[in-house]
Amino acid sequence: MKLQRILATAWEGLVLNKVRSFLTTLGVIIGVASVIIMLAISAGTEAAIAAQINSLGANLIIVSPARGVPGASRTLLLEDAFAIAEAVVGIDGISAEQAPAAQTVKGGGITLDTIDVIGTTADFPDVRDYTVAEGRYFTVDENDRETRVAVLGAGIAQDLFGSESPIGQTVTIGSVKTTVVGVMSSKGMVADVDYDGRIYLPISIVLEKFMPTGSALGGDRVRTIYVKAESQDRIESVIAQITAVLAERHDVDPAKPDFTVQTQQDIIATQEATTAAFRDLLAWVAGVSLIVGGIGIMNIMLVSVTERTREIGLRQALGARPADVLLQFLIEAVILSLAGGLAGVALGVGGALLLGQFGAMQTEIVPASIPLAFGAAAAVGIFFGYYPATRAAALDPIDALRRD
Repeated sequence: MKLQRILATAWEGLVLNKVRSFLTTLGVIIGVASVIIMLAISAGTEAAIAAQINSLGANLIIVSPARGVPGASRTLLLEDAFAIAEAVVGIDGISAEQAPAAQTVKGGGITLDTIDVIGTTADFPDVRDYTVAEGRYFTVDENDRETRVAVLGAGIAQDLFGSESPIGQTVTIGSVKTTVVGVMSSKGMVADVDYDGRIYLPISIVLEKFMPTGSALGGDRVRTIYVKAESQDRIESVIAQITAVLAERHDVDPAKPDFTVQTQQDIIATQEATTAAFRDLLAWVAGVSLIVGGIGIMNIMLVSVTERTREIGLRQALGARPADVLLQFLIEAVILSLAGGLAGVALGVGGALLLGQFGAMQTEIVPASIPLAFGAAAAVGIFFGYYPATRAAALDPIDALRRD
């Protein structure tokens, strides 16, 4: 038989049982759609994490005490930030940060408990790409003079003063009275940190009033130094210079420092490694759906072979070879699988777009997932359709014609 005739015969066999053919493809449709949607969710999650981290500042380099090194948590000093600013070439700003224990905050007749207080230097908004929505940020002079001024996160300003402007108002943080000079723009949650729920003070005030010299992390110790490189091309050079400066100041081997220097891309890579397990799990779930769909195709094809035994015998009696019968039933299985694959691709792309538009999570369609899912559907059709096709081809035409 010619291939064209075999294709026509296979199509006729499927069209005669439209409802059964459709129900058979449902497993493949769900499996293919699952592959596309789940990979879109994974890619969207990674993109959202990267966007959040990048929103913390452009060309950002993060210096912090090394973990697991005895005494390292107490070695990063405010003077280290000043030394980096003086010695390192290719930076566009530097900001040091320290955070005491959460404080009780009073203002506008409202009391808020366990509020994060962050001590920073005057370059904080520029280095972290964080704008002031109302008023201003504190100055270098105010930091040097330990002026008791505060800048509120957008959420704190709303909680304390509502629609009233907080500029010039008094806010008591712990036992320290401060004057509000600014309100930061709303930033929301970034990497599980509520930036709108913070209060920013000059780091000199935080070190003096909230981090006493006698405490484990007191004195002029800081938890993080943020350095903004002039451009992406200068980051590696800046990192090398920072490492050399701090290794010399701390009198440690540059190969075994008591500090870590990271970029945003390092943090993104760490987050992506965390989500990789989630992505693999989703891929396995989608794969199982495809296998279930394939088993459904095999079952239906076996039933079809049983029901069409006399038809198979008649075709063989009229000259069809076993290879023609095998090819006919294999093509039927592949057509079912490919039809399910096409419908699954449409459903998956549409579902991913709708989920990203109206759902609570970000989705990003992975172009490679479409041919991957469609190819997997074709492979499922061939793999699970081969056994029923061989059963059909192996029928003896005389025995087949005797069947009722």
